[in-house]
Amino acid sequence: MSVLDRLAERQLVVVTGKGGVGKTTLASVLGRLLAERGKRVLLLEVDPRESLHQALGTEPSGGAMVQAGPDLWIQNLKPEVVIEGLVAEKVPIAYLARKIVDSAAFHQFVEGAPGLKETALLGYAYRVLAGRRPKADLVLVDAPATGHGATLLAAPGLLAQAAQGGQLGEMAAELAAFLADPVRCCVVLATLAEEMPVQETLELLELLRSNLGIRADLVVADAVYPELARGAAAGPGADLLRARRRLNEEELARLRAVWTGPLVELPLLALDRGPALIAALAGAFREADR
Repeated sequence: MSVLDRLAERQLVVVTGKGGVGKTTLASVLGRLLAERGKRVLLLEVDPRESLHQALGTEPSGGAMVQAGPDLWIQNLKPEVVIEGLVAEKVPIAYLARKIVDSAAFHQFVEGAPGLKETALLGYAYRVLAGRRPKADLVLVDAPATGHGATLLAAPGLLAQAAQGGQLGEMAAELAAFLADPVRCCVVLATLAEEMPVQETLELLELLRSNLGIRADLVVADAVYPELARGAAAGPGADLLRARRRLNEEELARLRAVWTGPLVELPLLALDRGPALIAALAGAFREADR
């Protein structure tokens, strides 16, 4: 079974990695590829700066679902807005719901409750999958960078422990159990074939395994320098490319010495962020996944 076949069997795919390694680009590529397989895919972004629309060539989400292709949608989420929506759902009298979310006590609770914001974001994805909102077959989360990505995955369990029962605790515990199910959920790590990103990837793999009992399903090395053909012209430019390629190979070997799961290499391409880059990388991913 190919990597994409395995990912297509999941309901929730969380993409994380060190900042600046192409995490959002990878999430866009996977979203496109999984939608091509007939899955209704919702790509969720938690970064307020909104980058997914640039990669996929759509208008900014601004909190709304925006179609980015056949069977593919994007949405930018703000945890405060999600939590306020839950209050409005549980308190059907609009005036009372507004009084609650405008109160200082409510804002202190939202800021102080451990893991509440992160749980709200993942809970939104869970509700989409349950069909309580416009239904998707698969939700792909462009998660925060490395450490914050691990915090996101740990949040429901922490909130369940802190709440110690009650409606909030039960909801958090149900979500934690969902995230721990490898049949329904998985984690994909993005990295660069360079020393610091690889080191951080190795540390995150261990953190997920030891603290959360999660084994990543896939590691993707972005922007790998091409191997020059034999007989390529010599010169400073060619020497620099060969040196960068050697560095990539050394770091990929270090990664493979520890990580025995699927590893996909995506090439460095001279394209600006946008639909053309996503299409080219999707083609490269298909080739690597054969």
